[in-house]
Amino acid sequence: MIIRSKAPLRLGLAGGGTDVSPFSDIYGGCILNATISLYAYCDIIPRDDNTIILTTEDRGERFESKSMRELPLDGNLDILKAIYNRIIKDFDLPAQSFELHTFVDAPAGSGLGTSSTLVVAVLGAFVQWLRLPLAEYDIAALAYSIEREDLRLAGGKQDQYAATFGGFNFMEFYADNKVIVNPLRIKEKIMNELSRNIVLFYTSTSRSSAEIIEKQQKNVLSKNTQSIDAMHQLKKQAVLMKEALLKDELDKIGDILNLGWEYKRQMAKGISTDLFEEVYKAALDAGARGGKISGAGGGGYIFFYCPDCVRYKVIETLSHFGGKVRRFEFTKEGLQTWQI
Repeated sequence: MIIRSKAPLRLGLAGGGTDVSPFSDIYGGCILNATISLYAYCDIIPRDDNTIILTTEDRGERFESKSMRELPLDGNLDILKAIYNRIIKDFDLPAQSFELHTFVDAPAGSGLGTSSTLVVAVLGAFVQWLRLPLAEYDIAALAYSIEREDLRLAGGKQDQYAATFGGFNFMEFYADNKVIVNPLRIKEKIMNELSRNIVLFYTSTSRSSAEIIEKQQKNVLSKNTQSIDAMHQLKKQAVLMKEALLKDELDKIGDILNLGWEYKRQMAKGISTDLFEEVYKAALDAGARGGKISGAGGGGYIFFYCPDCVRYKVIETLSHFGGKVRRFEFTKEGLQTWQI
């Protein structure tokens, strides 16, 4: 028997950063995101030899030990170990014997929510295998708790919910980890036009999102007015993006993205870089109407809205920066699990 799962990565279209505590606890946050056809995958193969084997196929990392109820968090595949530890603890299960394989379609630190999406995919495989009584909100909340509380990784809340629910969602974030996911009914032609008009560019750089997010958190705690005001504007950007998509006003998307670009950079130092600034200007000069850093910033992916037929000129322009344009489609499904 093999238990399989996959969870989609996401593009944060508007409101990014307002899902991070303490801003979301104090003021409330909102984000509009959408999942894309890039995934985190997990396979679990049960064993009966009192052994646990963990393998990341994309990164070439491996861990093996005798079965035990708590695996040591020692810097080697700690995310996978923490998921297993939490499941055993929360459901008071005996030590399990299995091998687990993972693969992610995008590099870590690329800004598409890879780490959180991987946690959701692995949790989903365990839920399928062990028949755990966890629904969508439960899985997303547990994924968040594992990352932020057990592993103490700084970050927001949107990625876990996007990967679990899938599709286009307007999400609201409040104190006490309260999250409301509002699915948007986006017409098929709008989804097709968006995926056709958005150029997703990987800069071939990565970053530690935790470091940038920690700066953002400090700005809120220190009541940095520029940073806090920028986050309030990004909340408004999320509402504007929702209205544009639901009303089929795609001609406004470039301007909405451009507005977010201006405010995103004011949240914390390190979000934008000299490379990002150069790439952004070149893309706009080539005809893009607006763009956005994906994720916390500092490296990874950036995407541009390119209406009509300007995507070809933008892609040609971006080719001079040594990165890679990644094709994708928007998806409607979130976490999926099955067994064979």
